[in-house]
Amino acid sequence: MPKKFMYRGFTLEDLQKLPLDDFAKLLPARQRRSLLRGFTAKQKKLIERIRKARSSGKDTPIRTHSRDMVIIPEMVGLKFAVHNGKEFLVVEIKPEMVGHRLGEFALTRKKVTHGTPGIGATRSSMYVPLK
Repeated sequence: MPKKFMYRGFTLEDLQKLPLDDFAKLLPARQRRSLLRGFTAKQKKLIERIRKARSSGKDTPIRTHSRDMVIIPEMVGLKFAVHNGKEFLVVEIKPEMVGHRLGEFALTRKKVTHGTPGIGATRSSMYVPLK
């Protein structure tokens, strides 16, 4: 039997029933302050699109540049295409992500992978005979 998701003693269903002000009281200080101050115009637009996507039931990701949006229980189960500065990375929201921000799951930097050194890469390789 899989372990049931709990956030500070509340199940996901309980969290989804809570008003936003009550949910904000469960969050850490930085996210709580952000939610209690209210949403920006971009975040309000994103919430409208979340509600529209919930009602339509489509599986297409919601594209957004709003990396600072706190993940609320209403977003669980949806897919977001979060901009990382270069491209949109698809992030599927899981219950464990509640309380974090969207930008945390769309990394802005990627690992550097260098190629192998070739002829002329170092001073000593100048004297290696060509194949």
